Amino acid sequence: MKCVVYKGMRKQGTYLYVASAETLTELPRALLDQLGELQQVMDLDLTPQVNLAAADPAAVMNSIESRGFYLQLPPGAQTNTC
Repeated sequence: MKCVVYKGMRKQGTYLYVASAETLTELPRALLDQLGELQQVMDLDLTPQVNLAAADPAAVMNSIESRGFYLQLPPGAQTNTC
């Protein structure tokens, strides 16, 4: 699965994974507001065998397929978004 990773500029260590840049317009406004400005950091070709530093690739893929995004928060952080 191809995906694009963005860094949220409002809170350090927050990353948003989406299928493509075009899908950003389809995300909930509340989510985007909490992230602030987004900076693209990488394009990934996700597979269950890919090693990610702070997320399970299968969970990322499942979330993108079912919700349209995967939100990675810094350790110990909680959210009440979407």
